Amino acid sequence: MSVLLEFSMFPTSDNCREGSSVSKQVAKIIDAIDKSGVAYKLTPMGTVVETETMRQALDIIELAYEQVSDCDRVYSSLKFDIRKGKKNRLTTKIESIEEKLGKSVST
Repeated sequence: MSVLLEFSMFPTSDNCREGSSVSKQVAKIIDAIDKSGVAYKLTPMGTVVETETMRQALDIIELAYEQVSDCDRVYSSLKFDIRKGKKNRLTTKIESIEEKLGKSVST
């Protein structure tokens, strides 16, 4: 099974922001995901991870929240795409589109 999870998470409280920037807190989340060994892709609007189970995906959300749990308020948005019998969709979904376009759009 492949669970694709696209999410964003960041503090909205003054005690965890530097002006309007939340990049320092988001960097903590990305560092924790990177150290977890889960396949992921950082985008300008969020992060996409791929896990083999829903439990693993939810564990990533919990791990991310732990990085900002000292903040008074945290915003998060999550989307899931769950598909049985598939793997490596973090890359193969893009490759499928590139193939149909006859070119590479990720370079």
